[in-house]
Amino acid sequence: MTVLRHWNSLRDIQELQNRVFNALGTGSGGQCESRAVAEWVPVVDILEDEKEYLIKAELPGVTRENVQVTVEKGRLAIKGERPFEKEEDGRKYHRVERSSGTFLRSFNLPENADAEKVEAEFKDGVLFVHLPKQEKAKPREIEVKVN
Repeated sequence: MTVLRHWNSLRDIQELQNRVFNALGTGSGGQCESRAVAEWVPVVDILEDEKEYLIKAELPGVTRENVQVTVEKGRLAIKGERPFEKEEDGRKYHRVERSSGTFLRSFNLPENADAEKVEAEFKDGVLFVHLPKQEKAKPREIEVKVN
């Protein structure tokens, strides 16, 4: 069976970026240990308010068990897999437009994000990653002593 692959311009850009990083000997820019190219990339929205940053990733057809969120060295990574549905007896695919396979999205954390308090929740096919902001250090006056 021929598998149709959904065209994704972002994937083409990522492939080019990985080739450039590999040619320069820097690997894949620290984004992914694997050299495999993702079949699809979930779309995200990133919002900010006075208390936190919020990343919303659309992951339709992905189960909570197939999603992993990690924070390491100032980067947040969302990775997982949406498996390809197998053909059932007596049924054949005539068109395949929904992408499947592994995915990886990674983001640099803002300086004021508290990496120790990151929380994630999964609801109705959407992953919500909460990045609380650290409280700003308040300036304090230092008393100058005279000897």
